Amino acid sequence: MSKILKGTILLTAGTFLSKFLGMIYTVPFENMVGTEGTDLFSIAYVPYSILLSLSSMGVPVAVSKFVSKYNSLGDYETGRRMLKAGMTLMSITGVLAFLMLFFSAEQVALLTVGEESERLSQATMVIQMVSFALLVIPPMSITRGFFQGNESMAPTAVSQVVEQIVRIVFLLVSVFVIVQVLQGPIPKAIGFATFAAFIGGIASCIVLYVYWKKRKPFLDQQLHAQEYTYGLSNKDMFKELFTYAGPFILVGIATPLYQLVDQFTLEKAIKASGLDYNNAFSIINFLSHKLIMIPVTLGLGLSLALLPAITQSFTKNEMNRLNHQINQALQIVALLIIPAVVGLSVVAIEAYATFYGVDEVTYRGNLLRWYAPVGLFLALYTVTSSILQGINKQNFAVVSLGTGIILKITLNWWLIQMFGAKGAIIATGIGVAAAVILNFWRIFTSIEFDYKPLFKRTLLVLILTTIMAITVILVKWIFGLFLEPANNRIDALVVLVFSIGIGGLVYMWLTYQTTLLEHILGGRVRVLDKFLKRR
Repeated sequence: MSKILKGTILLTAGTFLSKFLGMIYTVPFENMVGTEGTDLFSIAYVPYSILLSLSSMGVPVAVSKFVSKYNSLGDYETGRRMLKAGMTLMSITGVLAFLMLFFSAEQVALLTVGEESERLSQATMVIQMVSFALLVIPPMSITRGFFQGNESMAPTAVSQVVEQIVRIVFLLVSVFVIVQVLQGPIPKAIGFATFAAFIGGIASCIVLYVYWKKRKPFLDQQLHAQEYTYGLSNKDMFKELFTYAGPFILVGIATPLYQLVDQFTLEKAIKASGLDYNNAFSIINFLSHKLIMIPVTLGLGLSLALLPAITQSFTKNEMNRLNHQINQALQIVALLIIPAVVGLSVVAIEAYATFYGVDEVTYRGNLLRWYAPVGLFLALYTVTSSILQGINKQNFAVVSLGTGIILKITLNWWLIQMFGAKGAIIATGIGVAAAVILNFWRIFTSIEFDYKPLFKRTLLVLILTTIMAITVILVKWIFGLFLEPANNRIDALVVLVFSIGIGGLVYMWLTYQTTLLEHILGGRVRVLDKFLKRR
């Protein structure tokens, strides 16, 4: 198995587990606070996510590229100096971002909920509570970037999982105590729920410190063994770093920017059209988003593991290897994410009912059905943007994201007026798809990329996914003869488990029998020979 694939699997597993935990906790959380509580919660997290990316200025992932580049040139000292200087910079920008969000919370709340005094004060409070996380996340995340630049994915994977576990435990316990034990107000519970991000960040810092103490002797050996250093000054280091870093901001804030457009327009546009709001913002951008992030995470993990290897191949001008790595990365996206989002769209009603209950499940589940395919475009945008960064075309991300956001802003109000809440999803899909198409165009015109293997295998994935989808529909129909998943949560769970289970097995068997799995993932899939016999 190639080193890139090992790194992909490890980082993707950690990120996937982190996102899975981030999805699961929403079940008891939503049950305790309702959609009104989740709406308030999501209002705080969107501006926080944007400022989190801005406070790090794209540096953490850019550090991964910077360190990887100089390591490939045998200069380990420059990477270590960058870590030290970057930690100082991230600490300063984190404090500035905290102050900015904390003191602008009321204005952000005003733009979101209007002048309704009670809801305005509630939104202001939860935004201020989440702002404390900005004090610790930026300097913590740059350490992850340093480890990834050294092609060490375990620290990032483990720290992500620990951060999520600690955050979720604190969140659920505090909400339970306030709502169930003390019978306190929901907004106060939501405030503590957002503060959990700060507690999780502290836990992640502790994990990374342990890894640093463990890995430092080996890193010191590399440092002492090097024969040459470029001797860059801090000014030169940061100048080069910022040429990488700018577009990383765009990748980090892409999804929150689309959500911010919804945050400022969705409720107002729906009410202006005479429809009921029904907390549509949190249903789409929090509850449904948590579900689609499971397949999207596969793309996110891939993009993070992909960047150092692509950077090294490009730096060494190994174009055949670079072509193979990009092809492999995009084929993995097609292999894993296309069936995942299609499957989620098919079982949307059952999935929403299982996780969040059957209340208005037809309306809410249909929003998830429309939103699920957007997950593919979100994953592709992240991966293609990482590829652009790896081949030094990162500035084009400004063009692609800008185009997508302009389309979202232009179409959002109009489509919401036409289609209700689904219009916001359609506008997001159009915007992200346009950004992905532009990224692909830039990649294909920047290097001699052989797209034929990608095209052929993606076409096969689409055919096999269609067969899988038909299988899932048949399973749903059979169980629907004696179960009512739209009216009973247990029935929905049964239908969901069997539909996903049988559909997943069919898809895996088809990809194995057609040798698609082996061609994309390599010879290690032959372990399946023990269980499956290829015809």
